[in-house]
Amino acid sequence: RRSGQYTMNHENSKKTPDGAPFDRTGSQDSLDELSMDDYWKELENIHETRGNNHEEQEALVVKEPDEGELEEEWLKEAGLSNLFGETGDSLESMVFLSTLTRTQKAAVEKRVETVTQTMRKKNKQYQVPDVRDIFRLQSDSKGKVCDGSEPSTVRTFENKNETQDEAKGPKFSLGADDRTSPLEDTRLSETAINLEISFAEQAANLKDSSVGKMCKGGRDDTLLPNFKLPKDKTGTTKIGDLAPQDMKKVYSLALIELTALYDILGTEFKQQKAAKIKTKDSGLFGVPLAVLLEQDQKKVPGTKTPLIFQKLISQIEEATLETEGLLRIPGVAARVKSLCQELEAKFYEGTFNWENVKQHDAASLLKLFIRELPQPLLTVEYLKAFQDVQNLPTKKQQLQALNLLVLLLPEANRDTLKVLLEFLQRVIDHRDKNKMTLKNVAMVMAPNLFTFHGFGSKSIEQSEFVMAAGTANVMRFMIQYQKLLWTIPKFIVNQVRKQNTESQKKEKKDKAMKKLLKKMAYDREKHEKQDKTPNDADVPQGVIRVQAPHLSKVSMAIQLTEELKAADVVARFLSQKSGSVQTLKREEVFLYEKGGNIGERCLDDDTYMKDLYQLNPNAEWVIKPRNS
Repeated sequence: RRSGQYTMNHENSKKTPDGAPFDRTGSQDSLDELSMDDYWKELENIHETRGNNHEEQEALVVKEPDEGELEEEWLKEAGLSNLFGETGDSLESMVFLSTLTRTQKAAVEKRVETVTQTMRKKNKQYQVPDVRDIFRLQSDSKGKVCDGSEPSTVRTFENKNETQDEAKGPKFSLGADDRTSPLEDTRLSETAINLEISFAEQAANLKDSSVGKMCKGGRDDTLLPNFKLPKDKTGTTKIGDLAPQDMKKVYSLALIELTALYDILGTEFKQQKAAKIKTKDSGLFGVPLAVLLEQDQKKVPGTKTPLIFQKLISQIEEATLETEGLLRIPGVAARVKSLCQELEAKFYEGTFNWENVKQHDAASLLKLFIRELPQPLLTVEYLKAFQDVQNLPTKKQQLQALNLLVLLLPEANRDTLKVLLEFLQRVIDHRDKNKMTLKNVAMVMAPNLFTFHGFGSKSIEQSEFVMAAGTANVMRFMIQYQKLLWTIPKFIVNQVRKQNTESQKKEKKDKAMKKLLKKMAYDREKHEKQDKTPNDADVPQGVIRVQAPHLSKVSMAIQLTEELKAADVVARFLSQKSGSVQTLKREEVFLYEKGGNIGERCLDDDTYMKDLYQLNPNAEWVIKPRNS
């Protein structure tokens, strides 16, 4: 195996470029339609750069998992490992399972069944629960019994219990309401992205229907639909808006949802795993992202992307983005290698002379930085899943899968990818001058993100021929729809709210039991009620109390109206100036929803406050600068 070579298990290796037929999907239709010249030229440049680099690197090899190991790892990633004798709160898992949709439950059941059978074969000592018992157990706790039939027929428990919970608090739509008709929604607009209904539920309802076939990508695959997000009155939630404890729940739900979507669409979803290798613990190129950020944050606290990555982008932009062939025309390989070595020695000392760096060399260094990461920017775990997006039947489903995959990336990878995609869009914005269209940029960048560490052997290059147009199209999707991809679907946020609500109910029961057992000399419960009464009485119905500790006006009662938005609340505070001078600008402060059924959530300006209040009546409202 060539030094520094990354091997990936491609299912496409059975497809050969000698004219043998293969199953074309919407993305692959464009294999003949799009000019692939830029892609192959970029691949040649990559091989040339590697040929000049004789530095030895340890090979990164993907491990082939044992039977059941993949599913067991999946359950751990989804936060459900305590179902199999691992330490942890199994009741917490039951709360989690109770919020899943029908298709999500089916995906969990499928993996549980595989692990169960594997463990029985291996004669594990601890008792393995029957898959049906897991879901029956959580329904029994609510006074309902699941029939334990086929996974696809498992109904959602949130719908069963809506009637008994109606009076207790807000209802959450989790995307599995049988009374709605997804077909009607599809006819309404094929370009509207529905974030309120689970993607897998939408796919299940469209499967084998005439509408589902109608939505398939047409022959002219070079045209990308103008996908739009319908306005949500309770506000759009972006990555970075939620507190870390809620983002952990989002990760677990996104993993289960993506798996359910791939299951419904008949596409295999397997997380890859790399064997541990030695990596550099200092320097610039070939250093893990986490290590780079750790050393960079000592110099610039709070930075979210590597300093060298930021500097290379700014260096390219300083010279003007109108340069013809930007990103496509490579720098001189020998000069790029020399600059790379000089940067390693002088970048952190601040003695590197950036005036010597030509624009095309800076672009080549940027692409080299991405390629030389010890693990791909899209991660070993999910690189193949990103590639397999091209195999999904419709463009909308491809976009939905990419949305979920972005949610699954580690924070450092996701932040770096975001900065890269924003830069690529700025390059495309100057396409009239630089001749770099969306298609051109995607063709040039796809090999740098998807053909990690070379793929040097002939067999892999043959597989790459089939993969080329598909990965270029995935790259186009990521650039074109980047704003949509960084949105957290509402149905997932609602599932997080539901989990938090159920967990709070459980905590209250536990506290009540402890109080009964602990008979104190004074009545703590009455004392707490006395403390709370003045505050509750201070805020009449239809009014919220907003806190703004960083502003001159620190608190204000706001009357809720149908048209009141989050931006109006912030503006009202900023207009109230007292003795102290306002130091915070409008774009620096945001209204936050805190507590109730959410940890913390930064609100977008167009959030209708009355609608959100009805969704989370127990929340506190705080105006503050955005969390770093």
